[in-house]
Amino acid sequence: MANQNPVPALIGVPTDLGASCRGCSMGPEALRVAGIYSVLERLCGRVVDTGDIEGPRATREAVSNGYRHLDMAVTWSQILSLRVYEALTNGQCPVILGGDHSIAIGSILGVARYCRERQTPLTILWLDAHTDFNTPATSPSGNLHGMPVALLTDPDSEMLRRMGADYRPVAVENFQLIGVRSVDRVEKKTVMAAGLEVYDMRQIDELGMRKVMHAVLEKAKARGGHLHVSFDIDFLDPLIAPGTGARVKGGPNYREAQLCMEMIYDTGLFGSLDLVEINPALDIQNQTAEIAVEMAASLFGEQILARSSDFSG
Repeated sequence: MANQNPVPALIGVPTDLGASCRGCSMGPEALRVAGIYSVLERLCGRVVDTGDIEGPRATREAVSNGYRHLDMAVTWSQILSLRVYEALTNGQCPVILGGDHSIAIGSILGVARYCRERQTPLTILWLDAHTDFNTPATSPSGNLHGMPVALLTDPDSEMLRRMGADYRPVAVENFQLIGVRSVDRVEKKTVMAAGLEVYDMRQIDELGMRKVMHAVLEKAKARGGHLHVSFDIDFLDPLIAPGTGARVKGGPNYREAQLCMEMIYDTGLFGSLDLVEINPALDIQNQTAEIAVEMAASLFGEQILARSSDFSG
């Protein structure tokens, strides 16, 4: 069971090595400017800002075996994994301020290590317009932010091998993807073959966000343990969150997304968070970071007046 009164630990990861569109390395500072510290302090009573981790920077294009900047990404992931593990060990709730979505390799490996050592079940909610299930063989770009789910779940991935023997793959069954609406043709086949659990936008359109999240979270509650939320800002419709490099029309609106976060909080399982792919260079007066902070507030218990359990019928 996740800590019911965790102290959020902000961990900045200022890198965009996994993306072709530069700029989300400025995401951690945009989230701080948007007030994430003060908002979480109001809700939780205390926040620890551990600052930004330091990692390698790209001075030139580095491509090998179908990956862009693999060596540097491995270093970032190793550092982040340790920081996340230490935060959880200290009874804190890691809040990772990205950075592109490839950094979730590091954060999730840190969470998975923590859960594995305590024999705690792990559920990962991947909120994203994309499945991020490309591989070096299928990716048209070699960008690592399109590969993290595939690399995390493949025991033979070069990423995990380079990370070291202590880093183990995460089972496909631990992932539930929500909000998907853009999948490469070849990637679609690998997603289906792997049995990845995906709730795409058609399902959300037909059933509504409440029914979809109810189905997702009932499975998480039956499993128990720790719930990690990996929130790519392109999960949201770009009409409300334009500041990202991989915009896809037709995503959840503000209230649909906020309901999603409120329902996750209500489970009592939420224990760690990625906030990624916020690109201030593409934003309008920091509105995307501000919306991300508002969504994080709902994950940490911000309520309007009453919870759904207060209503009959």
